[in-house]
Amino acid sequence: MKKLKNWMFSLLLCLPLSMSAQLEVGALVGASNYLGDLAPSGLWTSLGQMHFAGGAFARYNIGKWVSIRGGINYAKISADDSRGSSSYKDYRNLSFKSNIIEFGLAGEINILGYRPYNLEKTFSPYVFVGIAGYKFNPKTNYQGDWIKLQPLGTEGQGMEGRPDKYKTFQFSVPFGAGVKYAINDLWNVGFELGFRKTFTDYLDDVSTTYVDLTALASSNGELAAELSWRGDEINPDENPPSNGTGRGDPTDNDWYIISGVFISYNFTDNGLVGSRGRLRGGRKGCPSF
Repeated sequence: MKKLKNWMFSLLLCLPLSMSAQLEVGALVGASNYLGDLAPSGLWTSLGQMHFAGGAFARYNIGKWVSIRGGINYAKISADDSRGSSSYKDYRNLSFKSNIIEFGLAGEINILGYRPYNLEKTFSPYVFVGIAGYKFNPKTNYQGDWIKLQPLGTEGQGMEGRPDKYKTFQFSVPFGAGVKYAINDLWNVGFELGFRKTFTDYLDDVSTTYVDLTALASSNGELAAELSWRGDEINPDENPPSNGTGRGDPTDNDWYIISGVFISYNFTDNGLVGSRGRLRGGRKGCPSF
């Protein structure tokens, strides 16, 4: 019992040391991309389809092996049939863009271990997986104006026998990998590549089949029919698709990708760090976390 009390007393004395430098905040700047029904075949990572992405995060390091991170990200995605090479290119002639705001929580595994304070472990690759909620809102350019597509029901959403309109707030599973490096025991830099598995096929407003355009115009409005199929803008003599013709591939949900470089600041107790003389490994007799 005496040994247990002594160990617990030592643990309490060491707690400030173990907690030091475990909270960090930072920012990421990079690029976003999209994979879905309108992505140019084989070119979904092309420069022409990449857009600015950025975010802010807070990371709590549970020892040197595991971290928990929460944050907010902004991304933009877009695609255009006119830049693709599929059979849909001229016949469908659709395009979209969408801003994405994402709130997420993820766990990280530091493969080599990472402990920036006292420069004990200054470099490690890592992998991460988590859960995120995000808001998107696909739009297309029509006669010089950007039109929101979800309210229109371009695939007959809301019509009898068709599904309801999709939600523009959804959940995703972010996962990926990165590397981090401690410049010193206060500042970290790194690079991350993150994929988002979504549970919707409507990031681009394209998923299933066409409905009869005359019926669509009567139910959801002329604009819904105009933006459901735009092949006649390329070939005015082209016949419109018949009811049930494929418009997209509903068997594969859309993805979005966020990658970039980040910098973060460790909130350390500099007084305690100074009083320890920045001893590598911390206070003598303290357990390692």
